[in-house]
Amino acid sequence: MPDALELLKTRRSVSAFLLGDPAPSDADIRQMIEIAARVPDHGKLTPWRFILYRREQGERLSELLMPLYRARFPNAEAQRVEQERGRFSRSPVTIGVISKAATHAKIPEWEQFLSAGASIMNLVLAAHALGFAAQWVSDWCADDAAASAILGAGPVERFVGFVHIGTPKEKPLDRPRPAVDDILSSWSEAR
Repeated sequence: MPDALELLKTRRSVSAFLLGDPAPSDADIRQMIEIAARVPDHGKLTPWRFILYRREQGERLSELLMPLYRARFPNAEAQRVEQERGRFSRSPVTIGVISKAATHAKIPEWEQFLSAGASIMNLVLAAHALGFAAQWVSDWCADDAAASAILGAGPVERFVGFVHIGTPKEKPLDRPRPAVDDILSSWSEAR
């Protein structure tokens, strides 16, 4: 396993279109989920959960989702429709992350939602630590109630995103990152 700081410095997203086999094993997936659950969780509410989709389920998911997609995007170009048809077949494994944020006397819903986002980041880092690559996406089906229900979300749950995981088909290139001086400032009292 790489040094922790080196791991954090080298993590990058890899497009789901560039993720192939080998897929993570069941043991790898369980380990990733264990790590994804180790996030700040004020009140120990566990305001998130995970749904596993395997590539071989992609065709059936496409059959169920495409009528909704076509109704929502009737003017979508043919190439975009074909990309959408393969949404859950692009990578060997996709993990949906659901927020179960709910009204609570002390813990605001937005804080619970952020905890779900943190769980995605841990999931992505765990995939990287195990030698895989990942891409966190959301897109239309995360915000569409009917699509979310097909994908396993309950009536008051919301997808925070979907994490595609696999082995990069080619060595990923890094993108330029912001300079620390451009994104860090010291507080000073306004005058």
